[in-house]
Formats: sequence, C-alpha cells, structure tokens
Amino acid sequence: PPRDCLKTVKMRILWLLLLFLDEARSRAAPKPNFVLLMADDLGIGDPGCYGNKTLRTPNIDRLARGGVKLTQHLAAAPLCTPSRAAFLTGRYHVRSGMASQNQVGVFIFSASSGGLPPTEITFAKLLKSQGYATALIGKWHLGTHCHNSSDFCHHPLSHGFDYFHGLPLTNLRDCKPGQGSVFSRALGLLALVPLQAIALALLTLGGLRLLGLCRVPAAALGALLVLAALILGLLLCFLHYFRPLNCFLMRNRDISQQPMSYDNLTRRLTADAARFIQRNAETPFLLILSFLHVHTALFSSKDFAGKSQHGVYGDSAEEMDWSVGQILDVLDELKLANNTLVYFSSDQGAHVEEVTATGEVHGGSNGIYKGGKATNWEGGIRVPGIVRWPGVIQAGLEIDEPTSNMDLFPTVANLAGAPLPEDRVIDGRDLMPLLLGQSQRSDHEFLFHYCNFYLNAVRWHPRNSTSIWKAFFFTPKFSPEGANGCFDTHVCFCHGHSVTHHDPPLLFDISRDPREREPLTPTSEPRFREILEVMQQAAARHAKTLRDVPDQLSPGNIIWKPWLQMCCSWSGLSCQCDRENEDGSGSR
Repeated sequence: PPRDCLKTVKMRILWLLLLFLDEARSRAAPKPNFVLLMADDLGIGDPGCYGNKTLRTPNIDRLARGGVKLTQHLAAAPLCTPSRAAFLTGRYHVRSGMASQNQVGVFIFSASSGGLPPTEITFAKLLKSQGYATALIGKWHLGTHCHNSSDFCHHPLSHGFDYFHGLPLTNLRDCKPGQGSVFSRALGLLALVPLQAIALALLTLGGLRLLGLCRVPAAALGALLVLAALILGLLLCFLHYFRPLNCFLMRNRDISQQPMSYDNLTRRLTADAARFIQRNAETPFLLILSFLHVHTALFSSKDFAGKSQHGVYGDSAEEMDWSVGQILDVLDELKLANNTLVYFSSDQGAHVEEVTATGEVHGGSNGIYKGGKATNWEGGIRVPGIVRWPGVIQAGLEIDEPTSNMDLFPTVANLAGAPLPEDRVIDGRDLMPLLLGQSQRSDHEFLFHYCNFYLNAVRWHPRNSTSIWKAFFFTPKFSPEGANGCFDTHVCFCHGHSVTHHDPPLLFDISRDPREREPLTPTSEPRFREILEVMQQAAARHAKTLRDVPDQLSPGNIIWKPWLQMCCSWSGLSCQCDRENEDGSGSR
C-alpha cells in the first residue's frame, strides 16, 4: 500500500542520513595530541633561539622556527615544586598548599608526607576523562605518600597519569657521588659545629684533668665521647643512606632502579617516551617529558661528555636538546606532527649560584635578566616558552606579551574538549587566541609572583598601555654584596633577615627596563603613586580569593618519615635493585 511504501522511503532516508552523519563524524578532525617538554633549571639565555651563540641547541631552535616563541613566558614560581604544581593545576601554588612558610621550599626526602593534594585537578586528569592516554616520564617532585608507603596519594598515577617512569623526587647533587651535597650548610650547623664544640670541650677538660687543675670525672669525658660518636655516626649514616633512599627510579608504583644510575639515563627515558608515542599513535595522547637536565647533579652520556664549550653544564644541556630532537623525529616518522601541539619550557630560571669550589659554573644563563632560580627577578621566572602546532599555529612568530606556565591548563583542556572545573579558581588563561593571532593582548592584566608562601611582586599590563609595571614588596639580600645571587647560602630565601622590605614598593617598567636596574621614583614617573595604588588594590582583591589550606611543605610534612620509605630490596645494609631492563618496552 502507498502508506507502507512511504514509510519504507522515510526509513531509508533516515538510515542514509545516519550513515552520512556517522561518516562525517569519523572524518572530523581528531583530538590533538600534546607533547609537553619541561626542562629543569634551564635559563632563558641558554637556547640558541633566545640568543645563545655558543651552546648548541639545534632541536629546540628547530621547534621555535616551526612555531611561536614567547619572549615573556613566566614560571608561576621560581622553585621546582611550587612551579610544577601551578603548571599542572593552572593555579597559583598557594591555592593547593604547595607554598612553604619556612626556608625549605621543595621536597628533599622521598619519604615525606606532603605533596600535591588528591583534591587538586591536573590537566592530565581532565584529558584522561576525555579518552586520552597520559604519561609522565622524568621528574615528578610533587610528593608520593600521605600516611603509609602503599597509599601513593600524591603519586602521578593518582593525578591522572596512566603511566609514570622516572624520579619521584629530584636530581640532587647528593644523587651522584663526587658532586657534593646540597645539605652542606645544614650538616655544618647540625653536625660539624657540635662536633667541634665537643672536641674543644674534651681538649680543655682533658688538659685540666692531666694538669691536675680540675677534677673532671672520667664519666663526663666518656659521655662527651659517646655523644661525639653518636653525632658522627648519624652524619655518616646520612651521607651513606641518602642516595639509595632518595635517588631512585620508578615505573608506575614500583621501584625499577635503586639507587638511580646515570648511565645512559637520558637515552633510557627518551626511548621510553618514544615508545609511549608509538603505542598510542592511533589514539589521542598526552605526554609530559620532564627532563632531569639541567638540574645538578649534572650528567651526560659518553656521546656528549666533553663535547660542549660550557663544561659539564653545556654537555648536559646539549644532550637534553638531542632528546628533544628524538621526540620530534618520532612525531614526524609517525606522521603525527600536524596533529600534535608541542610545548617546550623550563620550570624556572637558571640556578646562578651553582658554582663549584674550583670555580666551574654548573648553572646556566639567564641572559640579560637579573637574578635566577628562587627569586622573582626576571632571571628567576622568565623562561623559554615555545609552542608548535604545524598547520594551526603560524611558524616563526614571536609574541612579546606576558604569559604563564599556568596557561597550559586551560589551553590543553579546551583543545581536548574537557570542561574546566567550576568549583575552583583557575589562574591560567587559554593561550590559543594569542597564538592564533585572534588577540594581540595577553589575557593576564595582573600576575602575582610568590616567593614560597609570600606575595613578593605584582605585574600589571594595563589594557590601554604598552607598559608592564612590576612592583616588589620585598627583595632578597644578595651575598656577597654586589653579587647577582645568594652565593653565601647557595639559594635565596623568602623571609626574615634574608630579605629587604620596601615601603613604598620597588617599582619598575619592565617594557623599558627589562634588566630591572632603575627603580622608578615619584620624580622619574609622575604617576608613581597612582600605579602602585592600582597594583596594591589588585593584590588585595587577589588575596580575598585565597582559602586556608593545609601547608604541604610544613616541617612536619617535609621531614623524613621511616614508615613512608620505599625500598625495593635490602641488600646488605642498603636498598639495591636494578629492574630497568626487565621490561623491554618500558611502558604499557
């Protein structure tokens, strides 16, 4: 009947329409992949594309030629732990409690209970919910455990990563025999000074007893000897056990090498990163390759050792550049480059105080900028920032607008189609309008620079001006006097006698004085007080958005806790194992 015939025609049209929609969906642009390359302590003056003429970085330069170079890219904090927390969450580190109120601003023991709280949302977690395969290879430094050695509450796998292969802590000088200790000053105060005092007391009392001038009980001398032996024993135990207990590699939740070996370490981690890309070439993926370079202890494989013009630092930096090239080559070989956003940066500026007792420079270059790691002078927070996405982002561009490493959070989430969380403040801003030329101005009118827990400076880029004002509420006391860093303490601190407070704040126009040499005055800048008032009001508004959260870097959270210590296998009197080569693939 005609009615049945009409019904059949309608059904066939509907069926054809569904087929067409399904075909259109299958042909829609796939979700982009993300490869985020994060160096450690690399200065903005190190890569060739930022002006270095002697350090060879052809692959970082190649990345810059194919993408956008950000010339005012800023770390959210000038130290590893808080900077990385802000990078992953898109939020100032004070919001998550990753902001120390004491002198120690990073985690220094693997068996600490502090870390990135489970309540924080990383962009890895957002992308995983969108079907992405996610991996972090290299350095973590955001905690491991909360209450026991099996809860892994701060571990990368608890923060949205499917796969982790790397160092849960950081690459300290203590991890490599022969490169000294970051604890030298603390050990001197806690052990060597008491030992010297005890030795002096023993010599004095013993001499008086021998001369018959004073009847010193033998038990008192014995007690001093026992105390000295105890202090010396604890010192030797610390020096002997620190490396195996803190310098180890993990694969997911298992220790794969303890203590960590530097032999071909960069090659091993790079090969694993390449395998992750190969395994996930047919699905969207997020890879963070978090380099151990160029944080001390410095290391490089035999193919790079002794080959640079900048000693062991240059060798290390050039091997890292080689690793960048390997990842770019894999993307090209798999024809993934055009659908992959690649980002390269550093967690903070170069550590200018890294100079050996013999005068060998183990830190990098911050170019023309003042200060370095641990300070909010431009040298401590202005870092390389390169973004490449062939066919989407125009190659060879330079953008001289303030941007932040927190901006990766909304940028990555929006491109992956992941809704941003609505229950918290997100401080980062989507970079794509700036990168695509849709906007000529940064979305950051104000940026706030913290030294650990303390608001150190405010940056203001007025909407109707080319000026970039920066006001310091306090600055570190460089030592010795006239130096460009805190060489006497090896790192600058954030409060107490280590800083100079400024009232009124120290004001600079970064657009005209990027070296921060000439602080402005009411005489040199007629709007001096008006500018400072606007910036102080912005700081007050920002402070109202902060909430009291647990201090993850409190003394109780950063101290070594035996029950949180991981050990793969006790061999003799130390933790030892090497399972790095047991899994030929290195990843799932």
